[in-house]
Amino acid sequence: MCSRISTPKSTENCSDNMKRLQEALDAADAVVIGAGAGLSTAAGFVYTGDRFQQFFSDFAAKYGFRDMYSGGFYPYASPEEYWAYWSRYIFINRYLDAPKPVYENLLQLVQDKDYFVITTNVDHCFQKAGFDKKRLFYTQGDYGLFQCSVPCCNETFDNEAVIRRMVERQKDMRIPSELLPVCPHCGKPMAMNLRADDKFVEDEGWLEAAERYENFLRTRQGQRIVFLELGVGYNTPVIIKYPFWRMTAQNPKATYVCINFGEADCPKEIEKQSICINEDIADVLQGLR
Repeated sequence: MCSRISTPKSTENCSDNMKRLQEALDAADAVVIGAGAGLSTAAGFVYTGDRFQQFFSDFAAKYGFRDMYSGGFYPYASPEEYWAYWSRYIFINRYLDAPKPVYENLLQLVQDKDYFVITTNVDHCFQKAGFDKKRLFYTQGDYGLFQCSVPCCNETFDNEAVIRRMVERQKDMRIPSELLPVCPHCGKPMAMNLRADDKFVEDEGWLEAAERYENFLRTRQGQRIVFLELGVGYNTPVIIKYPFWRMTAQNPKATYVCINFGEADCPKEIEKQSICINEDIADVLQGLR
């Protein structure tokens, strides 16, 4: 299974695929949404161009990088400068609303269905759009949480208040030293709760969400399930893409849907159960809505 990949010519029959998708959603007993970075990009959370210049022109002028990702890996000389950059980054990508109502349009499609969301995104857009938090599993962490950098404990900490203070009080690309976040238990520096290495903290909330997701899949086996994959690439396909392919192959009533501009494909083994749409996610969801 999944050894041979087929790319259906979805751009040639987009209207037919849209119709098939709407019919699949109407008939579905359950919908499992798998979301990657492409979904937030479609919602306007882009990390280059005008948006980057609007918020990081000073860092760009000083260090020469031209996108937010590069800035996130830069070896800043001090923690005060590091957190000046990252507090802005977190503020605009976690606490500001997405420029386009893509997540809201998606919610309108599934709010009356039995749904669950698994996502590698860490920007909290699902919950801000009104999705039920008990039906969300953020596998890779959350920009809105700190953890101990050691870590000394299996605990995370809400960071909104301190992030806002960092943004408000920073000057010359530095935050005041007294705002540097430290672990309340051991005093070591805080880190963001993002899965970057084996120090990632899976706290109680993460474990409970993982259990709810597994229970959702287990109790809907054999039902008419739509596995709706949105903007998922091949950086971490083992989290969403490959499991969706496998579960579709195991359930003849299931439908695999991939919407991803330029990257919508599926294995030949499930091609007859699949709908692949190589179009902008925002346009597709708006059309369905």
